[in-house]
Amino acid sequence: MSLLPLQSPTLPSVEELQERAHVVCLPLHVRFRGVVERQAVLLDGPQGWSEFSPFLEYADAEAARWLACAVEAGWEGLPAPVRTAVPVNATVPAIPASDVEQLLARYDAPGTVKVKVAEAGQTLADDVARLAAVRAVLPQARLRIDANQSWGHREALVALEALAPFGLEYAEQPVPGIEGLARLREELARRGLPVLIAADESVRKESDPLAVAQAGAADLIVVKAQPLGGVRRALEIVRQAGLPAVVSSALDTSVGLRVGAGLAAALPQLPYACGLGTGSLFVSDVVEPGYVASGGELDLRTVAADPALLARHAASAERREWWMARLSRAHAVLAAQAR
Repeated sequence: MSLLPLQSPTLPSVEELQERAHVVCLPLHVRFRGVVERQAVLLDGPQGWSEFSPFLEYADAEAARWLACAVEAGWEGLPAPVRTAVPVNATVPAIPASDVEQLLARYDAPGTVKVKVAEAGQTLADDVARLAAVRAVLPQARLRIDANQSWGHREALVALEALAPFGLEYAEQPVPGIEGLARLREELARRGLPVLIAADESVRKESDPLAVAQAGAADLIVVKAQPLGGVRRALEIVRQAGLPAVVSSALDTSVGLRVGAGLAAALPQLPYACGLGTGSLFVSDVVEPGYVASGGELDLRTVAADPALLARHAASAERREWWMARLSRAHAVLAAQAR
C-alpha cells in the first residue's frame, strides 16, 4: 500500500508562505494539553485560509506534516463534501468535576461528550467523578474517554472496568503503542468488557499510519488533518485502513477546525460525532463568529480570519520570528522530500 506524498504538487516558496503568514496567540478558558494559550500560524492562501500549528515540542519532521496540510488547504483547496453538516462532540478537559457543568454550558446541545482522563497528578476517582458530573448534566449523551496513552496495561483494565458502567462509546488511546492496544483489546474481549478501542497516537505518530489497522489493534481510528499531512492523505489512510474513523482537532483555531470539517465532510461514511468542537474552549478566536457547533453540528460555511482579530491576537515580534524560523525548517523538510 502507498500513501499520497506529504506535499502538494507545487510547494510554494518559503518566502511566499512567510509573506502570507500571521502568527497569533489565543487564550483558552481552561488548561488543555498543558497550555492556556494556543499559538498558531495562519496563512492567507490563494484558495482560502489555512493553519500551521504543530505543538511547540514537535520536531521539524513531524511539523512538516502540519505544513503540508496548510499548503494543501490554502493552495489546492478542500475536496468536495458528501454531506452538508458534521456532527461534533463536546470536549471536557481534565478539570474538577465541580467545573464540568459550567464548561458544558459553552456547547450548544452536544449529543456526544469526550472526557479527558488519566491526567498526571490525578486519580481514577477524579476520572469517575468527572464522568459522573457529565452524565448528571447530560443524562442522554454518548460518552467517550481519551487517556492520551497514559495508562499501563493493568491500569487500563482497572480504569475501564470502573468507567465502563457509564456506557462508554469507546476509549481513545488508553495505552501506548500498537502492541499495547492489541494486547488490551484482546484482554477486554476475554473479560467480556464491552469497550471499543480507538487509536489516535498510534495512527498519527507512527511512521506507518496503517500499521494499527493491519495489527487488528483498534476498533476505529482517530484522524486529524494537520498531523497526518492533509485532508486527502487522511482520506486515503481511512480508505486503506478499512476501519470507522472519527475526525478530531489538534486544538486548532477556527481556521484549522474548518479544514478538519472538510475532512469529515468528505469521508464516505461518518458513523461517529467528530472531535471538532474545541473552538468552544477558546476565550477569543480569529474568526467572527467563531467556528463552533450549533445543535451539535458544524456547518460548512467559508471561514476567513478577521483582520481586527488577527491584529488583536498578534504574537510578539520574538514569537513571530520563532515561528517563521520553524516554518522555514518544515518547508525545507517538504522540499527535500519532493526531490
